[in-house]
This record gives sequence, structure tokens and C-alpha cells, in this order.
Amino acid sequence: MSIVVVVYDMAREFPRTLRTLAPDYQRGIGAADYEVVVVDNGSPVPLDERVLHAHPGLRCTAIRIDDAPQSPAHAANVGLARASGDLVGLVVDGARMASPGLLREARRAAGVAPRPVVATLGWHLGATRHSELTESSGYDQRVEDELLAGVDWERNGYRLFEISTFASSSARGWFGPIGESSALFMPAAIWRELGGLAEEFTLPGGGLVNHDLFRRACELEGTQLVVVLGEGTFHQYHGGAATSRRLDWETMHAEYVAHRGGPYRPPENEPVYVGTVPTEALPHLEVSVARAIARRAKGRAR
Repeated sequence: MSIVVVVYDMAREFPRTLRTLAPDYQRGIGAADYEVVVVDNGSPVPLDERVLHAHPGLRCTAIRIDDAPQSPAHAANVGLARASGDLVGLVVDGARMASPGLLREARRAAGVAPRPVVATLGWHLGATRHSELTESSGYDQRVEDELLAGVDWERNGYRLFEISTFASSSARGWFGPIGESSALFMPAAIWRELGGLAEEFTLPGGGLVNHDLFRRACELEGTQLVVVLGEGTFHQYHGGAATSRRLDWETMHAEYVAHRGGPYRPPENEPVYVGTVPTEALPHLEVSVARAIARRAKGRAR
């Protein structure tokens, strides 16, 4: 397995992300079973290589792109081209910490169909989505550091569920349509079939390029959407283009419409579910079920 992670100016966040991908953090998968390909998309201060070698046994390759585009699409494609695994996962935002069973369950999920599109949901650290934070919210990196320090996540990464809320693209929960997958896994052959991310999406942060990728993957003939239960990624607050509201939905959506000729809608593929739900994630499971029941009731009312 290969995991491609794109980073930009994440000196605070990326060491935690990489920590959650280390062999002594990930459960049920060995160090020899996967590699991590890190692509630095032209950070003003280059990635500190000492971070890459901080975890014994972790096979990690770093690539730096100078004079990089403001969208991460090209960087992601460079990383995908370098990946050597038969199963490849992509994390476009290197500020996303992983749950401890993410790689194990993604690998297991990929085995349930000949052409799997393995999707995982995303959360934001804190009680409020980062795109909805205001100056009066009182939430910043210092508060987030204290929040993380209070849950001993390095010993039990599932406690990240206790201090997080669903990201907007995952707001319907595990049992509703997903807008995008923050950590998307597919066989290398399907990545090649897709041609990776669409580099015509040029907005800072990529706009809806990850949404576009997910929808195109789900539209490929013969693919099976597999949603991983009980695992996911947790976004750290870092002032990204979308989550800091430097770019609003209307701007990003307008770029999508310009390239695709119509509005973005989450794929409606019927998923297969793989995974187990840790105790710490049960409240999110409860929310997911409640929202699915509410959608069903609303549909019947029509």
C-alpha cells in the first residue's frame, strides 16, 4: 500500500499527521506493508527532513515541488506517479491526522470488490467546523494544542473522535451521501484510469478538485463504493484556503461548474460498509443513524 500526502506550510500540523501514519500508531498492519509519499507543494520554508525520519520503520519518501501551483492537484499527481503500491491512498491535506485502524480497514475494504473506491469520512478537531469559525469563536491553534494534549491521542488515537465534529462534506454521517473523501483509497490501476486529479482546478487549495475526483471515481464503470466505518481523518486548524474561508463555496463551486458544465452533487452510489466502530466513535454513529432516518422520513413525506 502507498499513502500520498500533500503538504504546504504545515510545520505545526504535519508532524502529528505523520505520527498517526507511523507503524507503532497504525494497528493491524506492518511497517513492510506500506509506504508514505510526502509531497511538499512549494512551502515557503521547506519541510524539515528530520520529521520524516522520526519514526523507526516508517518507509517515507519526500518530494519537493519548487515554483508550485497554488492548487495541490499537480503535487498530488506527482506523488501518485511515485507511489509503488498496488493500493494507493491520497490525503490532499497534510493537516489531517489518521485514526489508528485507517490503513488496516482501507486495505480490508479494498478486498470486497474487483474495482473498489474506498472512501473514509472526515472530521474537524473542535466543536465547530473550521470553515465556520469566527474571531469571536475563541478557537485557535493554541486552543487546539490544549485540546489534543488533553486526550492522550498518541496512546489511543480513537479519542480524537471525542473532540471532533463532522466536516461539511461528511455532515450526513456514515449512512448518507459523501461530498468528498479526505483519505481516498483505490487500486493503482484505477488511479491511472482516472488520470489522477484534474489540474485545471487552479484555485488555492484546489477548490472542489477533491470533490471532483471522488465523483469521477464513483462514476467509473464497474466500480463499487466501499465506505469504511469507525475510521477517518481529523483536520487540524491551520488557515487552509477553504477552512479559513479565504475562498467561499460559491467561488469554488463556480470553478467546478465552469469545468464540468453543471452543479456538483455528491455521488449516490450504494455503498458497501466495512469496519468496526470503536466506543469513542459511537456518538458519531448515533448521529449518522439519526440523520439517515430523518432523510428517509423526509423522502416519504414527499
